[in-house]
Amino acid sequence: MITVSASAKEYINNLLAQEKSDGNSFVRVGVKGGGCSGLEYKLSFDNETKAGDEIFEDKGIKIVVDMKSLLYLYGTELDYSGGLNGKGLTFNNPNATRTCSCGESFSV
Repeated sequence: MITVSASAKEYINNLLAQEKSDGNSFVRVGVKGGGCSGLEYKLSFDNETKAGDEIFEDKGIKIVVDMKSLLYLYGTELDYSGGLNGKGLTFNNPNATRTCSCGESFSV
């Protein structure tokens, strides 16, 4: 399961409102090779599911992840970090054994 913090929920809902979403959009999360730690997080809005997608819903936010990425992301919480040094949406991934300093890549 992938969860969403209260602050991430608010941030995502604001972004969806700015995009003038039709209500069918969801957050797609994934992993791809790259970054300074070996794996990079992917994050986007989408409105079409694909074969093999897993669908979660937390706090009213629909999250879709492909099966390969789910192996690396299971148990992850999407959070929002704001303020002067804020990064936006962040991944609190319990499976990561090492992360880069920017938090955008990891290894297991």
